[in-house]
Amino acid sequence: MSAYLPESLESLRTFLDAGGPVLWLIALLAVGMGFLIAERFWFFFLVFPGELEQRQQQWQQRRETSSWEAHRIREAMISQARLQLGQMLPLLKTLVALCPLLGLMGTVTGMVQVFDVVAALGTGNARAMAAGIGRATLPTMAGLVVALPGLYFTCLLYTSPSPRDQLQHLVCRL
Repeated sequence: MSAYLPESLESLRTFLDAGGPVLWLIALLAVGMGFLIAERFWFFFLVFPGELEQRQQQWQQRRETSSWEAHRIREAMISQARLQLGQMLPLLKTLVALCPLLGLMGTVTGMVQVFDVVAALGTGNARAMAAGIGRATLPTMAGLVVALPGLYFTCLLYTSPSPRDQLQHLVCRL
């Protein structure tokens, strides 16, 4: 098992080198998206329920809940909860949209290399052309592969019923 990890890391490095610098950037975005997704799930399902409970207790401890000022305080508490739920989701959506675009940029840079090979060596060197085409297609594939799970989890976080139900429950109890 311990010998498997260095082999895997070496295979990953070889793959990233084969796709060029754009593939390294896509890998960096994938790691960043993973951290953002993990943080949002952690917040939604572990932190947010406790904060909702705390807000409900604050509201229930108020002596006066029917005045205009009390209703504004209630609206502010609900608004803060909504802001917390939506925090970092626009950044996550942006990263998801950026991955395929970076993949296309990798394709363009790879094809430029293919054209350089054709200009220098002619069309007779199929091996050099194939290497450039391979370098061009890897970032496209990687950009799409990274974007798809990112898109899935972003949609899941935007439409996740548990935190939204809890927020609706807070609105009803306040």
